Amino acid sequence: MNAQVSINESVLELTSDGPRLKGMRCKNCGNHVFPYQGGCPKCTGSDVEPVLLGTHGTLWAWTIQGFPPKAPPYLGETDPDKFKPYGVGYVELPGEVKVEARLTESDPTRLKIGMAMDLTLVPLCKDDDGNDMVTFAFSPSTKGDA
Repeated sequence: MNAQVSINESVLELTSDGPRLKGMRCKNCGNHVFPYQGGCPKCTGSDVEPVLLGTHGTLWAWTIQGFPPKAPPYLGETDPDKFKPYGVGYVELPGEVKVEARLTESDPTRLKIGMAMDLTLVPLCKDDDGNDMVTFAFSPSTKGDA
């Protein structure tokens, strides 16, 4: 069985409890930022700490990516005949931050601003050892309201 490998370990941690996004929290003003950075853009403070962000949020805005992005940096399918459109949106993690992310849903009739979303993983490609390189995405929640 192939292992799952994070496409970017400084952004996405694969834990035994599921995927977690790595952000930061400013100890001065409480501001959260994703991805992690060494200073606070809100108060310009430098007293920050790494945090694992929440996994349940609310869809704030969305669109459908209908054509392959430029590669690099994109690592998914780039052949226009094989590319499958996917949703992209901003998911608000309560009390933390809005995260721009891929969505697992690509049918625009099934996406609605304000719907509850859960953090999940999607495969992008294989690494040299045959492992699944995964990135984060959000899927419509089965748990109800955010």
